[in-house]
This record gives sequence, structure tokens and C-alpha cells, in this order.
Amino acid sequence: MNSKRTTIVIVDDNDMMRGILRGILRGEEYEVIGEARNGNIAVDMAERLKPDIICLDVMMPEKDGLEALVEIKAARPLTEIVMITGNADPDTVQESIMNGASGFIIKPFNAARVLDALAKVTARLRQKAA
Repeated sequence: MNSKRTTIVIVDDNDMMRGILRGILRGEEYEVIGEARNGNIAVDMAERLKPDIICLDVMMPEKDGLEALVEIKAARPLTEIVMITGNADPDTVQESIMNGASGFIIKPFNAARVLDALAKVTARLRQKAA
């Protein structure tokens, strides 16, 4: 069993939301290696830091989460992306999944649900690595 912690980049234009998410993820299994406030920075960080998982907010200035998702997946297809949204409308969900998102975290954050969503994605990462 690989004991290496799963690396995560958090992308959300709201500082408080990033802080809450960082707090939920602080622990044994995950290591937050970067944070970004818009999709442009997210794409750059994905390339530079090569995280296992990116938690990507859908609604952001400059470049939204769906645009960033497409770019990151094109450059780094193995990076798992979990979308963060306060509005899980079916169109957004469907578009995200079609473009390669692995899961969803709904705002306001519920720690148990966040960890559950990330546990599923982490399990998939481990299967790919095996």
C-alpha cells in the first residue's frame, strides 16, 4: 500500500471557501500543495505542481471552472478533477462529467461529504497506479 499522501490543489475565487476546504483536508491522507483563485492560475499550477487531484470551483472570474477543466484534462489527463459548485444544476454537472470531472463537492461544504467525494476519487487514482 502506498502511504504517500494524495496531493491536492484547491481552486476557488473565495478565500474563505479555500480556507474551509483546506481545514477539512488537513490530516493524514491529503496534502494541499497549492491554491488558486481563478482558472488561469489553476491551469498553470496543474502543469507546475502536477497534483493528484484538483478541487475546482465552477464559477470564477477570468476563466471559469469548466474552461479550466477542459484545459487541464487536455494537458494532464491523469489528474483527477473534483468540481466545486454552489449550484449543482444538471447542465453543469453533465458538462463537467463529459469533460472529464471525477466528482462534485456541493457548497456549503459538509466535511463528511467532501471527504467521501475525495475518498472515491483517491480509490480511482490508486486503481490506475496499481
